Amino acid sequence: MINAQLLQSMVDASNDGIVVCEQEGDDTILIYVNAAFERLTGFSRDEILYQDCRFLQGNDRDQLARARIRKAMLDGKPCREVLLNYRKDGSRFWNELSITPVYNEADQRRYFIGIQKDVSRQVELQRSLEQCQAQLADLKSELLK
Repeated sequence: MINAQLLQSMVDASNDGIVVCEQEGDDTILIYVNAAFERLTGFSRDEILYQDCRFLQGNDRDQLARARIRKAMLDGKPCREVLLNYRKDGSRFWNELSITPVYNEADQRRYFIGIQKDVSRQVELQRSLEQCQAQLADLKSELLK
């Protein structure tokens, strides 16, 4: 069995942000964040613990991924979505968020574990590729006229 101190060291060594949340009504309250989450978002543990994690979306609350995440959480199912988030300094980043429910011995959902990856570069490259493909299609259409 792994002791708590070793487990803590391993989680903090991760390159990905790791959070543990507890459901309180409609809110998902952060009860743990690792060092990588702090580096990714610019927020310290002390600033954000015991707050709902939706603050990371800033004013971009109409993202479809949020609705899919909310549904999966209500259904007690794991999910993976890409969301637009904001760092403490206001800079944007695309966050691939993987959420998994954690159940106790009585099969009651107690917590959610979230793993966060900054996928901004991949999203930007995908968008550039789509723009290039659209331009290529336009050029092809012009040539065929």
